[in-house]
Amino acid sequence: MRIGILGLGRIGAFHAETLSGLGAVESLVVSDPFADAAEAAAERFGAEVADSPEALLAAGVDGVVVAAATDAHPALIVACAEAGVPVFCEKPVARTMAEGVEVLKAVGGRDVPVQIGFNRRFDAGFVAARAAVRSGELGTLHTVRSTTLDPAPPPAAYIAASGGIFRDCSVHDFDIIRWVTGREVTEVYAAGGNRGAGYIREAGDADTTGAVLTLDDGTLAVVSNSRHNARGYDVRMEIHGFTDSIAVGLEDKLPLRSVEPGVTFPAGTPHDFFMDRFAAAYRAELTAFTEVVAGSRPSPCTIADALEAGWIAEACTLSLHEHRPVALEEVRQA
Repeated sequence: MRIGILGLGRIGAFHAETLSGLGAVESLVVSDPFADAAEAAAERFGAEVADSPEALLAAGVDGVVVAAATDAHPALIVACAEAGVPVFCEKPVARTMAEGVEVLKAVGGRDVPVQIGFNRRFDAGFVAARAAVRSGELGTLHTVRSTTLDPAPPPAAYIAASGGIFRDCSVHDFDIIRWVTGREVTEVYAAGGNRGAGYIREAGDADTTGAVLTLDDGTLAVVSNSRHNARGYDVRMEIHGFTDSIAVGLEDKLPLRSVEPGVTFPAGTPHDFFMDRFAAAYRAELTAFTEVVAGSRPSPCTIADALEAGWIAEACTLSLHEHRPVALEEVRQA
């Protein structure tokens, strides 16, 4: 098949490399507002260059990967849907929830699949955790713990435009909690602080946060996030049931140091970057998209899925600022 890529920044170039190595992909068409980025990708991967999204859609592509800036996501998703071309778009759907809802409405009546990029759904550990929960082998769940700790904060310009740590970082935890447990979040309580980069505080954001999510069956999910984790990139999940408990990310590259006498675990080089931690998941995610394009599977992460994680982020942001529990229905109605 012939796949188009809109946006050739860090993640777009990474996706181009991944797609070029998939057997189902015969050719790539790339486009970026910065001509040098598109030309570099074309030279590296033998891709064709289109000088605009419209030209790319007219180039006979079977599917499109959107890795452009967030502000461009809504128009590009809708343009692909209107052209009848399946589309994969990195999260978020849009900068605001209102825009995201409009995108859902715009594409909802069209029989064109849209896949949103939440790569943890394709990580082997999280896949196994979901299977364990769905099989009932853990028994009734009572506690879930989900962690995302970045090695260092992104630049000030990124922070200022990110929408805040819950919308930018924690949203991955929120999505994977829903996906693994099969439950919905009904209420949140969030807290946060700033002990590091001053520019995060100046942007009105927190650099370290904790949130307690109440799921619709009474399970409690605790989410921990930070922009500062000098030992590496730490993504983990614990799932505790009345019959058994399991963990995702408990492996030798875990960026944590034990101080127990005689314990040498973990012994590997810690993960230091999300592309390192989730390289296999990204490949599986784009492989899934080629199957969506081929019509052999439905979208594994729809716009509606992405918006559900977004509503949790909205509720946590409001809870952080107002120091109180927030029900999901409150932000949906706002």
